[in-house]
Amino acid sequence: MAGNSRLLTVLATGLLVLNAQAAQTTHTTVRHQKIAVEDPSFPPELKQAEAAIQKRDYATAEPLLRKVTERNPSNYQAWFDLGFVYNAQGQVEQSVAAYRKSVAAKPDVFESNLNLGLMLVKSNQPDSEKFLRAATALTPTDRVQEGQERAWLSLGHVLEASKPTEALAAYRRAAELQPRDPEPHLSAASLLEKENQFAEAEHQYRQVLTVDPKSADALIGISNIYMRGARLLDAADTLRQLVAVRPDYAPGHFQLGRVLAADQKYADAAAELEAGRKLAPDDTPAQKDLADVYLALGKYDRALPLYQTLLAGSPDDPVLHQSLGRAYMKKRDFPAAEKEFLTALELKPDFGDAYWDLANAASENKNYQRTIQALDLRRKFLPENPGSYFLRATAYDHLRVYKEAAVNYHRFLETANGQFPDQQWQARHRLIAIEPKK
Repeated sequence: MAGNSRLLTVLATGLLVLNAQAAQTTHTTVRHQKIAVEDPSFPPELKQAEAAIQKRDYATAEPLLRKVTERNPSNYQAWFDLGFVYNAQGQVEQSVAAYRKSVAAKPDVFESNLNLGLMLVKSNQPDSEKFLRAATALTPTDRVQEGQERAWLSLGHVLEASKPTEALAAYRRAAELQPRDPEPHLSAASLLEKENQFAEAEHQYRQVLTVDPKSADALIGISNIYMRGARLLDAADTLRQLVAVRPDYAPGHFQLGRVLAADQKYADAAAELEAGRKLAPDDTPAQKDLADVYLALGKYDRALPLYQTLLAGSPDDPVLHQSLGRAYMKKRDFPAAEKEFLTALELKPDFGDAYWDLANAASENKNYQRTIQALDLRRKFLPENPGSYFLRATAYDHLRVYKEAAVNYHRFLETANGQFPDQQWQARHRLIAIEPKK
């Protein structure tokens, strides 16, 4: 299949995307279910504000909390609640400032340090690590292991870019705290994959599947690893599991179709690509892959309209013109094919493969001068091979330029290495006919 090398490139680079929801959960601030430490000195306005917060009535809570902090600037709980209220209303800078004052007033509160760290991450400020680390050493007010896991996960995400080894250690600690939670394993696996530690990444994804056998994220991760390693059979098996779990996930169908096409299982590939198109009909790369698959299956009447539709949206794409030209070649509409190859080369004059296609189309159209011109231009960009020597030889032969024909027949025979028996037989017999007798 002409598109196989392109498909293998797509499989290695166009990987499926993990669900971002898991990472985002650690960026959500936490809320006390009640005042963290019952203190008789806390004013009634604070309790009223907390009751309003429970009802998500932030407009009522904010002025009450501001009144408390104005009267008592060291009231860490009021600052904490005010930070939560500001964040809930999208006031990130004010939220960070309030949480900072809460931590300054009482540095040993888990929730204050965690929320401040998370808000600093949200606002891209550099000292988020400091407060998340502090949170990992403190005890949450309630749901202790869940809260500590959250702190370690959040710290791991912050450390990934600069300290990947420490990030992995943080994810391992989170996994120890909550063994049945897939999120630490997914985070570790994703990081290991980025670090090209594929065996370890696969192990972490497998850990997720022991907890949740239908985890789409784990199946996506394993599929990506297999595609990076060109393990097509393994990738196909995993992608089949993925589309069974997530039949509504178009990229899964598309990628399975590409894997099957790369393995030359074109009928199965077409079925998966069509399934994906029903879910995402405007996916241009998938439409191109489907057209290539139909071309390989010999279903030219299905391939042609797909290429034509693609060209209507991208008329200046030389590869699409080449692909449409190849479809016309298969249908033996050689004039239409030659026109498409010429257009491709007008758009991309260094398109070596298209010169080869043009040479073949021109030969079928008995335009032997153009065949020779195309082959001579091709060798500026691609090396000669037995096919180019033979095609040039036959073109010169048809033009009765027998000296050049003989030179190219000889070069073909020197390079063919027995791989083209029919053409070798033809070349030898034409040499007998056109070369001067000694």
